[in-house]
Amino acid sequence: MTLFDSPSFANHEGVHAVFDEKTGLRAIIAVHSSARGPAVGGTRMWNYGSSAEALEDVLRLSKGMSYKNAVADLEMGGGKSVIIGDSRTQKTPELFRAFGRAVDTLGGLYYAAEDVGVSVADIAEARKVTPYVLGLNDGPEASGDPSPVTAEGVYRSTLTVARRLWNQDDLTGLTIALQGIGHVGGYLADKLHAAGAKLVMTDVNTALLAEVAARTGAEIVAPDAIYDVNADIYAPCALGATLNPQTLDRLTVKAVVGAANNQLATADIGQTLFERGVLYAPDYVVNGGGIINVASELRARQTGGSYDPAWVETKLSRLMETLEEILERSVAENRPTHEIAGAIAEARINAARDAKAEQRQAA
Repeated sequence: MTLFDSPSFANHEGVHAVFDEKTGLRAIIAVHSSARGPAVGGTRMWNYGSSAEALEDVLRLSKGMSYKNAVADLEMGGGKSVIIGDSRTQKTPELFRAFGRAVDTLGGLYYAAEDVGVSVADIAEARKVTPYVLGLNDGPEASGDPSPVTAEGVYRSTLTVARRLWNQDDLTGLTIALQGIGHVGGYLADKLHAAGAKLVMTDVNTALLAEVAARTGAEIVAPDAIYDVNADIYAPCALGATLNPQTLDRLTVKAVVGAANNQLATADIGQTLFERGVLYAPDYVVNGGGIINVASELRARQTGGSYDPAWVETKLSRLMETLEEILERSVAENRPTHEIAGAIAEARINAARDAKAEQRQAA
């Protein structure tokens, strides 16, 4: 199957393959839409089984960023990048500077930030050769690691779901199956524990898993066993597509609320969840806190200002209102939540695209 024939291509504006012989860099940068502004999205470093697998991942993630940024009402488009390699053994400063030079060739069409396998320190290396990266620790506009704000959004979304399904304002008495305690999951575990939830968790990083479990009183299970946990909420916070035909029948939860991107392997999985009465909180709504934090940095850089936590809080609160709207409309219209969220995102992207087209015609 060629790139343009792939269902995941989804009218991307550009897909850029990058190779640097000296550092061994192999990367793909995908820009789905710049209708609402420069495309912004994280950089993932993962040891993909093939370049085709990496391409599929970056295309899905890039489109998801367009939707995420639009639903959060940010003046940004959607893009994503992946670096093919083992983040535990193949990272070097030179690799990320080479990646930064690749980003720079796009001239601001795409801004990179951290994601799975990539740290703020890695992005700082890229910053040495390009201004088109975000999520930095230095400077008045710096927003730092977006993970805590992402976790806060997931936590608030979980409370929203708990109020709707169990009519309670905290998580006391609820069991949450938490998959992945990396960048976001660890922060989230602390918040869920403090709110009274019983946690059952898993991660491939057994040392970190033991550390988080010790401070939260969580039960540890093997990675594949997380789907069989007798829980109220499934919180996927690792890689995407964990809601698929192989896992769906194993879940006994009443809701899915997690930080992972692209949780639905295919759109029909969302329809199946809806038909089974499982409340699915759309991933790109739930996990939008981090990109809001990053957007504040871009906004400060564009205006010459500084990072504004009050602006971030206002945007995050508004995003939670949007989640409430999605859940209410799902019931009123008898439609799956992922369809409602998608319709909101597409309407905003199309409106921006049409407005740009009118400006060009008038010029």
